[in-house]
Amino acid sequence: MLEAKDPNIINYYKRSLKELDNIKRMDHKPKLLLHACCGPCACHPLEELNDYFDITVYYANSNIYPESEYQRRRDELVQKVIPYFPGVKVVVPPYANQTYTQELAPYAKEKECGKRCWLCYELRLRETFDYADANGFDYVCTVLTISRMKDSQVINQIAALVAKDYPSIQYFYSDFKKCDGITKGNAIARQLGLYRQDYCGCVYSWLERNARIQSKSTSMD
Repeated sequence: MLEAKDPNIINYYKRSLKELDNIKRMDHKPKLLLHACCGPCACHPLEELNDYFDITVYYANSNIYPESEYQRRRDELVQKVIPYFPGVKVVVPPYANQTYTQELAPYAKEKECGKRCWLCYELRLRETFDYADANGFDYVCTVLTISRMKDSQVINQIAALVAKDYPSIQYFYSDFKKCDGITKGNAIARQLGLYRQDYCGCVYSWLERNARIQSKSTSMD
């Protein structure tokens, strides 16, 4: 797991544009496995990438608790977002929340965006790379860099470390929030009437959300 942030800031958005320019010169669309955490976060990345890649979306998010929330986010993605983008396919691996929660437990008291989240990114990226490696994909990418609550530097650094174990697959570096990516994605999400969650996903973020709601309710009494 990544132990500390790299102090060297990299412009991953410019890096993504350079890679897309290279791909545009190819005589075929390479196969991309795109990890997506939810429908709203997937909208802008799919809009940006669909002309360049043969995309399969991979809903690898066993971190999400409870299962009803996992299913709701999955269904929004599969039933509303995927049909909006012609040619895009989707794969949903088995739900294994207990395993993820056990992995994250040593960091239960970490603040949001700390080491608990870094490990969560790594687990889901490694699961995505595993599937890509077993199924002949050329590239892996994640939509996680669209979130204003997530550090794109950290996500790309973790992905780079994971990618070293998969030499036959290229990682597509990104910073989807750049150049109004969030605004563009929100416009599609509103058009599709997508559900917007109010916590990241794991049981610890769920408990933190509930505590905030309870605190707010108490203060209003």
